This record gives sequence, structure tokens and C-alpha cells, in this order.
Amino acid sequence: MAAVKNSLPRRQFDVVVVGAGGAGMRCSLQLAQAGLSVAVLSKVFPTRSHTVAAQGGVSASLGNMSEDNWYWHMYDTVKGSDWLGDQDAIEFMCREAPNAVYELEHFGMPFDRNPDGTIYQRPFGGHTANFGEKPVQRACAAADRTGHAMLHTLYQRNVAARTQFFVEWMALDLLRNDAGDVLGVTALEMETGEIYVLEAKQTVLATGGAGRIWAASTNAFINTGDGLGMAARAGFPLQDMEFWQFHPTGVAGAGVLITEGVRGEGGILLNKDGERFMERYAPTLKDLAPRDFVSRSMDQEIKEGRGCGDGSYVVLKLDHLGAETIQKRLPSIREIAIKFANVDPAKDPIPVVPTIHYQMGGIPTNIYGQVVSVANGETTPVNGLYAIGECAATSVHGANRLGTNSLLDLIVFGRSAGNHIVESHPERQRSHQSIPESAIDFSLDRVNKLETRTDGEKTQDVGNAIRMAMQHHCGVFRTLDLLNKGVDAIESLAPQVDSLYFKDKSKVFNTARIEALEVTNMIEVARATTKSAANRTESRGAHALNDHPERDDVNWLRHTMWFSEGSRLDYKPVQMKPLTVDSFPPKSRTF
Repeated sequence: MAAVKNSLPRRQFDVVVVGAGGAGMRCSLQLAQAGLSVAVLSKVFPTRSHTVAAQGGVSASLGNMSEDNWYWHMYDTVKGSDWLGDQDAIEFMCREAPNAVYELEHFGMPFDRNPDGTIYQRPFGGHTANFGEKPVQRACAAADRTGHAMLHTLYQRNVAARTQFFVEWMALDLLRNDAGDVLGVTALEMETGEIYVLEAKQTVLATGGAGRIWAASTNAFINTGDGLGMAARAGFPLQDMEFWQFHPTGVAGAGVLITEGVRGEGGILLNKDGERFMERYAPTLKDLAPRDFVSRSMDQEIKEGRGCGDGSYVVLKLDHLGAETIQKRLPSIREIAIKFANVDPAKDPIPVVPTIHYQMGGIPTNIYGQVVSVANGETTPVNGLYAIGECAATSVHGANRLGTNSLLDLIVFGRSAGNHIVESHPERQRSHQSIPESAIDFSLDRVNKLETRTDGEKTQDVGNAIRMAMQHHCGVFRTLDLLNKGVDAIESLAPQVDSLYFKDKSKVFNTARIEALEVTNMIEVARATTKSAANRTESRGAHALNDHPERDDVNWLRHTMWFSEGSRLDYKPVQMKPLTVDSFPPKSRTF
């Protein structure tokens, strides 16, 4: 049965937060504690959000294990980003990091402890002391379940602050008026199939990544880029979508994540000859070089015939750490290896391959989480819209994210956006603006076409076609020929997405409807990724282009902005000027 716009139920809130992961819940906590009425929408129960899967740690220069300071952390982040990260945002994040972590500790997050009671920190890829001199222990860890601990801690605090959760709801579209302000969202209650208009003075997108547009991914099945799809359809650009991180260590054949914390604790990568090959590629940092670097090195070993077993993977050896250390520091990793690779890492090495893991790009924002529109290289904040976490491009990660900066990004910018909304909300009584019927119509028409179609393309077939096209055309190593074919392949799938069909038209918990709506978001992300990648003629960070193997700072030290309409590209400069300190000028990345 098609929904009728006039009868749509409406709810009003000061703020609607879409997504209940680390970023969404850190933001909603600030809002609820300040007395604002806040609704948090989540496709799954909040503690099932994908933040729960983060394993290794959250970075902060606490200096508990060895000397460290935020300026070194900033340098590592800028260098890790291959100089595409905005240095004002990176300074802000690295300076805020220690306080953000201590705040979590005071919230009750169960970090591992040193004998003196301080938070335990482990080494991690790309974390160095004194501007690249030697590895440093900077990742604050709760065993190998840091994201799990963080998510549960934030959920409990939100329950105490009386945050309103809308569990198993899916946001559909942003609602904008003629001036371009965002006034809330349309949303689907999965249990009943009803569509609601949720009016908000401020809307926050915290919908996470979109790694499910690849066939092999460490991402949860919910990571379908819903916030990115909503933003793209509303006319906002997506920034730097060519940059996707392949995590070096996904379980071969399964894609399940094996944390970089394994290498932080002393695990090593070996080829079929038993050689620790990272010593050849990164003599200083070895297995703890940044992720894009390690992934390409592994891929090269496999391509050059030094892969293990059937030649399709390398192995991660950690038996030398001892069963006791593995059980204490990496208990979940042992469980994952036994269940998904059928090996006990206390005795045998784990077969691993690079697997898609994290999107560096997203919806462009400033350090307060405000979404910005871009014209002629200039940015202007959009009234009423914020984006935080993995779906946002605050551009602290640039072309390649430093390990454990993802959890830090969530809490620093979740808190920053929350504070900004509270401070800019003095007139609590300000009434809601009226929402144009045309905005609601657009969203309803999209759903109604799906509901009423009597034949067309199967959701699963189109979804699989997107995943296979991305896997084949947009891998660890790229060529212009492959990328251009990828653009054509994805664009040819767009009309099929417009004719998705599902047989079951029932209302209650109809997962076929949800999956079809998710595919309409996935296609936007896939289009943005392939088009942006095919046009960047250089190699930088995670974008390794065989035709142009060198980084080109003269022509390409700039952010890509992709617009859905006409798949149009624009660009804006990288912010090289930090807030208070000297800039780090570009130099070659060696480890």
C-alpha cells in the first residue's frame, strides 16, 4: 500500500541524529545533557552499530608508555594522509585527543591498565616519536575490543541522559526548504513499514561508512552509505571519494578483520619463503608502516608469486608472542582465527589478504561538524545540517587514515558538533520552519515507485553487480583503463537501480524493502568513487594508479568534490595552514 503524504505522522525535535554509532552517540550525549530534545535513529540496536567492530584502540598522546606529544601525533596524521588532510582539522583532533580519551575513562570505559593504573597503550601502524624517528605506543586499548567497550559506554551514558532512541528506523531523505536549509528527515519505521516526517531544528548525519559496495569487506552489512546517499540526492557534494582504505589483514576468503593491534603487539607478516618481507619495503617501521603501504606491499608479494598456500594470501604469525599474551591482549582475534580461518594463532599463522575497510572521503564538513557547500573553492556552512564520523570528510584522514584515528575522529568531532549545536541554540523556543510539500513528495515518490512496481530488477542481482564491479575495477592497484571501465559499469547499473522490484509488498519488518532502499544509496557512493578515482591522475595514499605512480602536488594537492547530478566534479584546495603551529610542508613518504 502506498503512503499518502497528507496523512504522514510527524514528530518534532530540537535535533535528529541519524546513526547510533560512536559519533552519533557522543554527539547526542552532549545534546541530551544540555536539555535539548534529541532523537537518535538507528537501523540496528545502538550497541550493534559498526563501531562495535573496531578492535585495536583509540589514539591519544598520553605518553603513558613512552614520551609522546600531540604535535608528533599531528605529524604522523598529516604524513599518513599523504598531505591531503586539512592541517587545521588535524591539529584540532590531535590536541583534543588526550582530553577526549580521559573523558571516556571517566565515563567508565574499561581500558586495559598498566601496573601503575594508567591506561595501557600499544604501538600501531604509522605512530612514531619525534617526527618519524621510531615507533611509539599511542593506541589506548581495551584488549582487542576497544570499539565494543566505547559503544557500550556511550550507550549507557545516553540512557542515563534520557536520549530518545528510535531503534530499527531507517532515514530516507533530507528535507530542505527553498533557501536550502535542512529541516529534518523522512524516516521508515521498520516494524510497521510506516513513513514519518521527523522535523528538526538541526539534523546530524552519523551513518558510518559504505564499505559494502565492495564484494570483500570488513564492514557490517548495515554499512551501505545511507547518509552519503541522502546528502548526494539533496544536492550536496561528496568529497575525496576515490580514497578507500584496504586494511592489510582481513582473513583470507572471509574478509573478517584482524586488527593492526596484532602487529602492534609484535605479530609479523611472512611470505611463502618465511621471509619477513616488510623489512624490504619499510626498513624503519616494518610491519607497522601505514595501512596503504602495507596493503600494497602484500599485494605485490602475492602478484610476484610469493603468496602462501594456493598463492593468494600471505600469513600473519603471532605464535611467538605466547598463548598467555594472545589470550590477554588479543582474545577476540584468537576466536576469529579459529572460527573463520580454522587455525589457532597460538600454534599456526593466520592467512590474510588486504580487504576494503574504511572510507576516507564523505560529506564535507568543518571542525564543528557543519556540512559545507562548495562554490569556486570557497566553503559556506549549510543551515541545519551536520555530519560526523566515517560518513563525514572533516578531512583529518586525507588520502589514507592512520590506524586508531577512526575512533578518535568519532569522539572528538561528535563532541565538537554537539557543543556547536548547544552553543548556537540559545533560543530554545524558536519554532520549527514549515517544510515544503515538494520535499516530502520527492521522498514519498521514491518509496511509492518501489512499492507499486510489478516487475523489474531483483535487488540482490543489482547489489551484487555493484559489488563485483567495484571489486574488479577499484582495487589496491588501479589503472586508468580499469577505472574508466568501472565508471561505465557503475553508470550502466544506475538505470537498473531505478527499476528495482521486490515481490513481497507486506509492511511489517519487510527486509526486501530495506535492502532495495539501501541499494539506492550504494549506487550514489559507487558512482562518486569510480568517477573521482578515474579523474585523479596521480598516486596518493590509498589511490595507487599504475599509469601515474608518483604523487603530483602541483596539480593534485586538492580535494575532489563529486555532485550526483550529471556526475559533475569540482575541486577545493587542501588547508595547509594549521590553527596555531607551523605547517608540515609536503615531502616524500618513506618508512
